[in-house]
Amino acid sequence: MKLREIVNLLDAEIMSGAENMDEEIKLAGASDLMSDVLAFGQPGLILLTGLTNPQSVRTADIIEAKAIVYVRGKKPDADGIALAQKKKIPILSTQFMMFKACGILYRNGITGVSDPKDKS
Repeated sequence: MKLREIVNLLDAEIMSGAENMDEEIKLAGASDLMSDVLAFGQPGLILLTGLTNPQSVRTADIIEAKAIVYVRGKKPDADGIALAQKKKIPILSTQFMMFKACGILYRNGITGVSDPKDKS
């Protein structure tokens, strides 16, 4: 699914990276704990979080996320946006709660990061 389709599904505001809306997204992960994102994140995912400080952008960069979606109407400050622009990571903001945003993405074909206990 193209990132532009995710913008539409989540009724999201594009905070930065409008030029990257044709990125293909197949995987999502959601957490407010960046240590969990570092432990379980995978390259190419879209990160959903409510943590708006620049650390979320740094973490997304480390795991090679394709974009960040800030949930609950949260938006990063100017430093976070500037860092995301520098790292070429698109930033979106949605009013949806994290659970609902994840459900919408899942219902529309975006899979999640595999649970390490999942043997299937």
